Amino acid sequence: MKMLKSKLLELKEREQKEKIEDLKGVQKDIAWGSQIRSYVFCPYTLVKDHRTNYEVGNVEAVMNGEIDGFIESYLKYIAKNNERK
Repeated sequence: MKMLKSKLLELKEREQKEKIEDLKGVQKDIAWGSQIRSYVFCPYTLVKDHRTNYEVGNVEAVMNGEIDGFIESYLKYIAKNNERK
């Protein structure tokens, strides 16, 4: 009986791990050259999303959470790339 419980628990854990991996999606390494955004504070201010080329000159606003423009441009970018497939 213990062996059956052990096998069922192992199966359940494996299914849960697979479900989590599906939700995570593809993850890239955190390495040089893999950043999605650049923040420039001096001598001028600029935040640029390298995937979509969306830029904002107000770094302070972005740092304070005003990222709607980045979200919108990324969603358009994803939609455009899905149309191509």
